[in-house]
Amino acid sequence: MNTAPDPASRPVLIVEDEPKLAALLTDYLKAAGLPSVHVDDGLAVEPAVRQHDPAVVLLDLMLPGLDGMAVCQALRGFTQVPIIMMTARVEEVDRLLGLELGADDYICKPYSPREVVARVKAQLRRSGWGVAPPQPAVQGLQIDDTALRASVGGHTLDLTPAEFRLLSALAAQPGRVFSRDQLLDQLHDDGRAITDRAVDSHIRNLRRKLEAAPGGIDPIRSVYGVGYAWEWPEA
Repeated sequence: MNTAPDPASRPVLIVEDEPKLAALLTDYLKAAGLPSVHVDDGLAVEPAVRQHDPAVVLLDLMLPGLDGMAVCQALRGFTQVPIIMMTARVEEVDRLLGLELGADDYICKPYSPREVVARVKAQLRRSGWGVAPPQPAVQGLQIDDTALRASVGGHTLDLTPAEFRLLSALAAQPGRVFSRDQLLDQLHDDGRAITDRAVDSHIRNLRRKLEAAPGGIDPIRSVYGVGYAWEWPEA
């Protein structure tokens, strides 16, 4: 049986003619586990979309060759790929979101790269990314993403939404070392400004609650200078 590919396995197409901005977006998307492809000319967008079948297009408004509005209209002639417009011309916002253009979202410059990643993730979720992911077969640990509940040995953990997100992300990939920046993307995906110290605080609380559960332990390993990894002991 053929199934549609996970949107997150397809690249984000970055259409940006400023090399430093494009490199910054590429780095942030990579840190969030999202592959990307970059083009810097409006005339190159349609061929890139046809070649790479991107999950999301980040489309700058001011481009050489063909401007972002014309590109958006051209893409809507053959694809419904989510398009996020990036513009410094706030007076164009109404037109960007107009039905005649078909853009799905917009971001005003200057922007936070973390906010851009959050907007990309929001579009991916609407495309089915991250829906009911398989959870690891960890002895005694149950994670219910739909109800945002987790339990150890049948004991429900009283977790905040942020703690639940961290637990789910870490437990889904045992042994993987997550940097604080990567875990920040799990904490809040709405672009709000927070520091990596927030990760340490939430991890401390999560550890305390795991240890307080009946037969509880601390499966979270600190990796000095990097971040954290999940190492649940074998049964």
